[in-house]
Amino acid sequence: MPVSPLDKQLGIEVYATKSLGVGGAIRETVDDFVVEEILVDGSRASVKGAVQYKILGCSFQRQRFLLCVLVKRNWDTLIVVKNIAKQLEIDQRRIQIAGIKDAKAVTAQHLTIENGVMEDIVKVNVKDIQLYPIGYLREALSLYYLLGNCFRINIKSITINQDELKTRICQTFEELKATGGIPNFFGHQRFGTIRPITHLVGKAIVRGDFKEATMLFLAKPSIYEHPISRQARQQLQESGNFRQALENFPKQLRFERIMLNHLADNPDDFAGAFKRLPVKLQELFVQAHQSFLFNRFLSERVKQGYFLNKSEVGDFVVGVERSGLPVTKMAKMVTPETAAEINERVKAGKMRVALPIVGVKQKLSQGVMGQIEKQVLEEEEINLESLQVNELSIVGGRGGLRTTMTLIKDFKMQNVSGNTSGSQAELRFMLLRGSYATVLLREIMKPVDPITAGY
Repeated sequence: MPVSPLDKQLGIEVYATKSLGVGGAIRETVDDFVVEEILVDGSRASVKGAVQYKILGCSFQRQRFLLCVLVKRNWDTLIVVKNIAKQLEIDQRRIQIAGIKDAKAVTAQHLTIENGVMEDIVKVNVKDIQLYPIGYLREALSLYYLLGNCFRINIKSITINQDELKTRICQTFEELKATGGIPNFFGHQRFGTIRPITHLVGKAIVRGDFKEATMLFLAKPSIYEHPISRQARQQLQESGNFRQALENFPKQLRFERIMLNHLADNPDDFAGAFKRLPVKLQELFVQAHQSFLFNRFLSERVKQGYFLNKSEVGDFVVGVERSGLPVTKMAKMVTPETAAEINERVKAGKMRVALPIVGVKQKLSQGVMGQIEKQVLEEEEINLESLQVNELSIVGGRGGLRTTMTLIKDFKMQNVSGNTSGSQAELRFMLLRGSYATVLLREIMKPVDPITAGY
């Protein structure tokens, strides 16, 4: 099955299934892509605003952190946080989230506001954003409170009939179920589908080349973005005039304009321009580059015929919590003596194979996988011995482990229908934190062009 050029740019070079894709498109409307966050205690944020009082044991007694449910429609998560902070007249670092949600979607998630009070929430008045206060917590929300996300996604404009549609979706799901889940690729959102340059910016930051990173982020155009944005980037690329670019760049390019505001007065302070961005966005650049390398490792493992649900000598393996979440900080390396026992545990779902996320704190695999990783790093011209982790990428640059596969929970296909404009189907499923719905949809749809397919 041929892989799209965009997928290859992101290191996603293989499919895990051989079944035919259904084609079609997602996100024809914002309501076609709904995401609801689930915390480790089972609490679920609802797009309808319904909440549970005992989320994480919160209470009405005033404590340091106010817990809220945020429902947003067609908004970037980081921009929403910035807007909420502005309306509450607080530093945005006082607002903590467990995970970033899709922008072109309707999403519900939790957040905490340090020293926030319920009465102040009524001040937040932003179009297509609702904020519901729940209660107070002793600790701020973080990634470790997040279990995963529930998705409700409509695939539309499918050209095959309803019966064939059902058959192909079932065949794909059965293939994935037989192998234990989906390959745990980092999805398109990690890199930017319309303009997939985030990992390239991260690579330049890690190398300490902030001028290159700046010009990639600000001035590298894409044929898929709005013509006004594309023209503004092209003009900056040709002129290098940041003050003029500040006049040309449309207001919706908020993060670019933040950097341009700084560069207009400090044209040589490229590192300083990046520091003006939200910390989470600074980290995302480096993490996107790490994600690209992981995707390449995973693709090469599949291409060279090694299983994702069976360990080889030299592989990392990690334990699995009862919730299904992998314990990536407690890893073992497979030896000839332990291989048989470990693979029995992998088969039983008690352990999973994991690959490194490259960073100064993370070693490569050994054995055949280690050779694959070294080959990829050579091709990408990455020298781990001279890897720079500067002040903008300390957190993102540490590295770690990520499992080769992730589970699909509660998968359902419903509301399959058809008319003169084509067939459509609604899919519902739950994925654990850090996994991407578009990676599962990619296996089901097998899009020729992920951009026109709505990724």
